[in-house]
Amino acid sequence: MRLGKRVLGTSLGQTALGFLAAQYVRLVKLTTKWQIINDRIIPDLLGQGRGIIFVTWHGRLMMAPTAWSGATPVHLLVSRHGDGELIARALGHFDMIMVRGSTHRPERERDKGGSAAMREMLAALKQGHSIGITPDGPRGPAMHLSPGVIALAQLSGAPIVPFAVCTGRYYTLATWDKFHFALPFSKGAVVVGEPIDIERRIDGPAREAARRQVEAALMEVTGQADRMTRTAP
Repeated sequence: MRLGKRVLGTSLGQTALGFLAAQYVRLVKLTTKWQIINDRIIPDLLGQGRGIIFVTWHGRLMMAPTAWSGATPVHLLVSRHGDGELIARALGHFDMIMVRGSTHRPERERDKGGSAAMREMLAALKQGHSIGITPDGPRGPAMHLSPGVIALAQLSGAPIVPFAVCTGRYYTLATWDKFHFALPFSKGAVVVGEPIDIERRIDGPAREAARRQVEAALMEVTGQADRMTRTAP
């Protein structure tokens, strides 16, 4: 057991585990019968040359890479801590570009590389690329939207697009986010919400109202995807 932990703690072990995780996600995708809602939103926005800020809950991240329909890769914000390294290794197999840091706790950005991550994301958005964020990660509280997402939208002018990818068969892991570990041979749903534009110059109460609006929209698409796969919200 200790030997296994030591191996998995090495760069080689994490690379191998990330590869296996990516292949498992592909297996689930191939054996799942999918329904997609609002599948034109992503290509329409990209066709306008706009960068997009995608948000989905951390607990539903597993199958999210399979929903991307754009021609260019997504820059994905991944924590420097905890499970961030494994997530980065796995999602790298889906042509995603990792941005290491966090927007979850602005008061600790210096410690987590948040300032550098914000600059990198702004540069990508200005070039018309897209950003993927789990706005309740990396430590929660679950399904509570970080204000950092609103700040990123304000600074970049990019729209926020909430989306959810859910499967009818899954295990709920005993983690802070009640992570959905998808199982193969299931019914799946991809729900893309309407883009939300955030005004650049808004005060504190207006920013909080915008945060609540995006949070509610993300809850709505997640609930819809769950209902489509007959799972509990």
